[in-house]
Amino acid sequence: MSYEWQIASRYLYAGRFERGTMIGAAVSLLVAATGLAILVLLGGGSAVGVIMFVLGLLSAAVFSLLAFMSVPTSVAIFGVSLGVAALTVVLSVTSGFQDQFREKVLGVNAHVIIMKSSTDFAEYREVMDTARKIDADVMAVQPFIFVEMLATTGKGRIAGVAIKGVDPGLVGGVLDLEKHMIDGSVSILASKPAAGELPPIILGKELAHKLRLKVGDDVTVVVPMSNVDLETWRTTAAAPRTRRFRVAGVFYSGFDEYDRRLMYTSLAETQALLDRGDKVMGVELKVRDVERASVIATKLRRRLGEPPFQVQDWYELNQNLFKALTMQKIALLIVLTLIIAVATVNVISAMVMMVTQKKQEIAMLKSMGAPSFELGWVFAMVGTAIGAVGTVVGIGLGVSTCYVVRGYGYPLDPKVYLIDRLPISVHPLEVVLVAGVTMLLCVLAALIPALKAASLRPVEGLRQE
Repeated sequence: MSYEWQIASRYLYAGRFERGTMIGAAVSLLVAATGLAILVLLGGGSAVGVIMFVLGLLSAAVFSLLAFMSVPTSVAIFGVSLGVAALTVVLSVTSGFQDQFREKVLGVNAHVIIMKSSTDFAEYREVMDTARKIDADVMAVQPFIFVEMLATTGKGRIAGVAIKGVDPGLVGGVLDLEKHMIDGSVSILASKPAAGELPPIILGKELAHKLRLKVGDDVTVVVPMSNVDLETWRTTAAAPRTRRFRVAGVFYSGFDEYDRRLMYTSLAETQALLDRGDKVMGVELKVRDVERASVIATKLRRRLGEPPFQVQDWYELNQNLFKALTMQKIALLIVLTLIIAVATVNVISAMVMMVTQKKQEIAMLKSMGAPSFELGWVFAMVGTAIGAVGTVVGIGLGVSTCYVVRGYGYPLDPKVYLIDRLPISVHPLEVVLVAGVTMLLCVLAALIPALKAASLRPVEGLRQE
């Protein structure tokens, strides 16, 4: 071991295994273990267990650092650790929101949608054939109709809904609706109702709760403006067009916007309800790799032509949502990186204090022939080691907190956040990014006291001898 590292390790390691410190570390680990045991026994559904685990882990880190390091060094390391842990947790939460929204959007929506600027989309079968042959990654294609309507149970309960007419034989290849069903099945849409029976319809869980409907109940769908002449905007004598359906299934996607408004029925029933003949609103595709959806959409634009057709991929359809999430993530990343930057100030202050305390030793080493560069390297290693220990401890705290909170399943208000649980996704690349940024800041911070130690003249340290 080089003498520089020997000196650096001696400055870092205090080795004060005092009884109070060791008891505090043991009690803290016991509290953390108890909290983890509560979470395991209760299946993650205990807020007390989460609090005990996180607080126990934090206090165990503090007592462990005090047992091995000096107080200024422990404070500097813990400051870095808290910044790294906070940044890791927040990035995991924002990534969780992005992943959850993407999963929810792709669960009940297609990857690519083809629509026509006019309402006479009757050549949809030819468009479907073109879409199937446009790229080998296209897995499935189906026509659809999406319209805003009203739903009522006839007991004073009414709600604005969005009805999507789908092809029962093709919808399973394009949408993952079946895995979101909590009652009934999507396949029931393919059955033709016998004489006197009502056609089936599927609706979201929150919508069913709002209208107080369950499988087997009847619901009436009203087509707004169906009794208005769109050319003269005059109301005709006839009442708005209505149609009764039988609730055949309930789905729950976890995305409040869909669960509260969306209803599914067969394409033929929707066409009959709108009374527009064999026409659709659009054609939707599912592709093997969602990252290639934009490439396939571009190919379709060139083949079909814009206008009259309009082709959009899943990201374009939800561009505002995902851009807002990305901007929020960047803003939080900048703010929390400033926290780490503030923590590095503690590193600088601790190192400058160390250089001041070690003036005599530095002067003696220089008098014995030690080069200034090597003495500066000693304190650069000390600062880098502080950053490395703080980064490792912080990542451990952050990742552990993420997994524990994710197991707990912190509830959210779906009316505000659109989803009902706090999503947390730990991405290894983001953890590596946090570690890299932290180490870079700590290395830069260590240069200041290192240069101060290297520039110290021996006479300044030996003046009081």
